Amino acid sequence: MALKLTSLFLVILLLPIIATSFNFNYPAVFNFGDSNSDTGGLVAGVAFPVGRPNGDTYFHKPSGRFCDGRVILDFLMDAMSLPFLNPYLESVGAPRFRWGTNFATGGATILSAKPNARNPFSFDIQVAQFVRFKSRVLELLAQGKKYEKYLPTEEYFEQGLYMFDIGQNDLDGSFYLKSEAQVIDLIPTLLSNFSTGIKKIYDQGARNFWIHNTSPLGCLPRIITINGTKQSSLDEHGCVAAHNRAANVFNSQLHDLCTKFQDQFPEANVTYVDVFSIKLNLISNFSQYGFKQPIEACCGYGGPPLNFDNRVACGVTVNLNGTIATANPCNDTTEFVNWDGNHYTDAANQFISREILSGNYSYRLVSANVSLTVESQVS
Repeated sequence: MALKLTSLFLVILLLPIIATSFNFNYPAVFNFGDSNSDTGGLVAGVAFPVGRPNGDTYFHKPSGRFCDGRVILDFLMDAMSLPFLNPYLESVGAPRFRWGTNFATGGATILSAKPNARNPFSFDIQVAQFVRFKSRVLELLAQGKKYEKYLPTEEYFEQGLYMFDIGQNDLDGSFYLKSEAQVIDLIPTLLSNFSTGIKKIYDQGARNFWIHNTSPLGCLPRIITINGTKQSSLDEHGCVAAHNRAANVFNSQLHDLCTKFQDQFPEANVTYVDVFSIKLNLISNFSQYGFKQPIEACCGYGGPPLNFDNRVACGVTVNLNGTIATANPCNDTTEFVNWDGNHYTDAANQFISREILSGNYSYRLVSANVSLTVESQVS
């Protein structure tokens, strides 16, 4: 017996699609985040000292980045054939914002900064800065064409890419005061605040959202130094297991948030980028990718296995109980994944960016409920 089914409407749940080939071409980029994508915001905003050897590998001088060279954002800008983003807070040197701007600052959190915070530019402030930036730009552009070569047009705001990489500092800081269970309990609050922020940006006309998940926190030398004194606290990679578990929970809930956001706003184009997996793969299989040190800091003090001492920042000389100690850089930064105990090297960031652009870790989300009209012949 043959049964003909016509106009059968199927409501199916579509999983994120791996964007093995995707359009990565935007006229402008507006970036929000922390030191993972800071291109000089904290230096400009609070005169935070980020001196040499930061910047030496690529810029041959300090650039405001917490890295020996470029951060991931720089490589992504290169991929779009766009100039590196100027920090929103930079007021010297006639910065050009034609291709967007960078609101990210080192140490930024999703939760509102406390009064005594070293960085007052939390995510809510960055969003507010963007709202003012757009309003002021459109106000200036309405005065005539003389500002066009410096500022993004209204179309650039509509067609631009809105990038986000934030949340790491919230998890990291919480572990100083809370248990692992308490940190995990905090995650819904973090993501609720994040959701509020991206919805405000959507209301400003943003449609293209590029959202990085958080890194394997437990693999940072600083965190291992503080929390990894017992072997039982480390995983098979030598990373602090509790921090990585919390990061995974955060990422799972962030993915859910992105999916719900896409469902709520079908006009949005949301891409979720699994940076955690890229970085953990690099640390786990470092030798396959040409690196020699997966966790040890290149620029630090104390020697192997971590070469990190919280009292001696990269490039700084201090007196430790009568002993002069200097955190010098390694001879070859391309051999190291970690730069200063907290951040990645230029070489590692280049690898991570290449993996992002391969599409294998970048998930273009689609709305959950899709109606399909199907004609089939079932025998």
